[in-house]
Amino acid sequence: MLIVGLGNPGSAYTETRHNIGFMVIDELLKRHSGDFVKKASFEGELYKSNSHFYLKPLTYMNHSGRAVAAVKNFYKIDDVIVIHDDLDLPFGTLRFKFGGGHGGHNGLKSTDVSISREYLRIRMGIGKPTDKGQVVNYVLHQFSEQEISHLQTWISHTADAVEMLLKMPWEDVASKYSIKKFQLQ
Repeated sequence: MLIVGLGNPGSAYTETRHNIGFMVIDELLKRHSGDFVKKASFEGELYKSNSHFYLKPLTYMNHSGRAVAAVKNFYKIDDVIVIHDDLDLPFGTLRFKFGGGHGGHNGLKSTDVSISREYLRIRMGIGKPTDKGQVVNYVLHQFSEQEISHLQTWISHTADAVEMLLKMPWEDVASKYSIKKFQLQ
């Protein structure tokens, strides 16, 4: 199985909303010692743990699909999970979806074009700005102080769900781990 966290490379983006996928991959790598796989043509940080791969594409969000396709095709992997931020869901929500549209998310759009829409998506709600013209600024900014206080718990919960996906059907994991409504306090 290939588990992909979407985000942007570089220290300027490390703790931004758009990098929540990278944050979950980092949590999973803390839990499971993975060996770094060095291959320039993958265009990403790739780690192997047991029979699973963890990928953080380094192509910037708009070209994530290139890295996903390179790893998927080289290792002939059938099952792909993509963890990503979702503007259409309130902060702290967690949803699971197989296939479907990209909803304007450039990382998903690139992945859809590169490998098809047939993969599991872990949608992490980041909320959205009141002004649609501020979307780019919003996703490339850090979480608020109030959001940060809940961030590690949410990331850990998502990592728990990913670990269960290695053992159970995704529908069962979705019914147990989905967070439909989250209240910031």
